[in-house]
Amino acid sequence: MKHVATGDRNAYDRCIFHVLDHQGRALLILGLGVYPNLGVIDAYATLRTGDTLHAVRASDALGEDRMRLAVGPLRIEVEEPLRRLRLIGDDDSLSYDLTWTAGFPALWEPHHVQRRGDRLTLEGRRFVQAGSVEGTIRVAGEEFRVSEWTGTRDRSWGVRPIPGEEGGRLAEEHPTEGFHWIWCPVRFEDRFLMVIIQEDADGHRSLNEATMVREGHRDTQLGWPQAEITYRQGTRHPERALIHLGDLRKPQELEVEVLTSSPLALGAGYPPADDWQHGTWRGPGWTDRRTYDLTEAHPLAAYGVTDHAARFRLDGRIGHGIFEHGSFGRHDPSGFADFKSVAR
Repeated sequence: MKHVATGDRNAYDRCIFHVLDHQGRALLILGLGVYPNLGVIDAYATLRTGDTLHAVRASDALGEDRMRLAVGPLRIEVEEPLRRLRLIGDDDSLSYDLTWTAGFPALWEPHHVQRRGDRLTLEGRRFVQAGSVEGTIRVAGEEFRVSEWTGTRDRSWGVRPIPGEEGGRLAEEHPTEGFHWIWCPVRFEDRFLMVIIQEDADGHRSLNEATMVREGHRDTQLGWPQAEITYRQGTRHPERALIHLGDLRKPQELEVEVLTSSPLALGAGYPPADDWQHGTWRGPGWTDRRTYDLTEAHPLAAYGVTDHAARFRLDGRIGHGIFEHGSFGRHDPSGFADFKSVAR
């Protein structure tokens, strides 16, 4: 735990939580990460209500106690491993006290590997889980009483690019042509569905997952998912989607209705954020608070992944969860020719 198996500066261990109501009124995203070879621990929380995104971010020196998951006003307490966690934010601008309870066993995600030329740039192991959330959220004089809201979480570790490193020759000779990503955990009353798609510019799939989890049953594989996404005209912002699952003997369709959206490049520290990114050293005891008006243009957000709280329909069942999507550069299956291409 203290000494990781690699000296790579980009070694990390991080989690993300999503908490959403079923009407699209609120989407809380929070996470915490440690970067042992940089000596940094940081955390963030963002809450979208209406057209405003509230954000609190904190960073500090990584201490000796790796079981203490706390940075500034943000902390995570593990009350029962893989079953029950407490999420606490104690800041005047955004506060919450929530109990996250698993509804289904955790699911391993596919081993995630990326290279630039011959260099390994990303190697991550992950598990994902869904459940329910109870408690309270307070922001800008408003209080949300959280009861049976949907909660999803992802825990990952390995090596992942952190700002501050020059790409050098390999980056110059192997530029990114395009990236297409869907990460989709869905909680139904009696089952949990996970869909993952990562494709290159020409549609070559480097990551694939479609698995149904039910307590007491073996996980069910649902084949090679294919997504039809309807984008808002002039953007790559999805308004709805249809994901084809199953096989020729029993095809199934997962309908996706976007309720509200939160770009991870705003407030949450994911690239290409220009005000703070994960793992960057800001000095001891750093805390930052921001609000973003989402009716304004945020050009960088279009080149980062966005998490969409969504309502899902499958075989007559209604579920809720996250439709995380990013599409940048060329993607031949979608008809996008370059980084400037948008839906017509």
